[in-house]
Amino acid sequence: QVQLVESGGGLVQAGGSLRLSCAASGRTFGSYAMGWFRQAPGKDREFVAHISWYGGNTYYTDSVKGRFTISRDNAKNTVYLQMNSLKPEDTAVYYCTSTRRGGFGSIDDYDYWGQGTQVTVSS
Repeated sequence: QVQLVESGGGLVQAGGSLRLSCAASGRTFGSYAMGWFRQAPGKDREFVAHISWYGGNTYYTDSVKGRFTISRDNAKNTVYLQMNSLKPEDTAVYYCTSTRRGGFGSIDDYDYWGQGTQVTVSS
């Protein structure tokens, strides 16, 4: 069992930055690939970014490429999402998730989820 706790959300003006953190419990964090999803009001939860268990491979949805960066610190059992040049359309609840399976990008590829952190970008 893995427990994930997100933090770092908040209200920011368009063009601003936020860094989300996700702290994971357990001694096996380093064996999990990690992902970030988001869900805006009235919309489906969507993939944002994914990082391999050792951090060597990262993947992003097209709308955040060049603006968001996912990273991890296995010594701290933490994964991060640095979000720059934020836009109002980035407003959503952001969820951290983990998987030991090989896929990524789909909700069904992941096994454990955090409770989410709200990000609101004002225009």
